[in-house]
Amino acid sequence: MSEIIFEVQEDAADGGFVATALRHAIVTQGETLEELRAMVRDAVNCHFGDDAAGPMPKIIRLHFVRDEVLAA
Repeated sequence: MSEIIFEVQEDAADGGFVATALRHAIVTQGETLEELRAMVRDAVNCHFGDDAAGPMPKIIRLHFVRDEVLAA
C-alpha cells in the first residue's frame, strides 16, 4: 500500500476535527489542524508499526469534508 486516506470533518459538538481512515479501523481527533496532522501520523504509525495490518503507507492523504447549508 502506498497511500492511506482519511476523511476529515469538523466536530460540530465539541469543536476541533475528527479523522477517520477509509478501509482501516483508525479514528483520531485534534483541536487544531496542526494537532490533527500529528495525531493522524501517530495513529498510522501505531496501526502499521508491527506490520500486522500490512506495510506502512508512504503517503497519508487528508480529505476534508464540509457541509454547507443554504436558505431556500
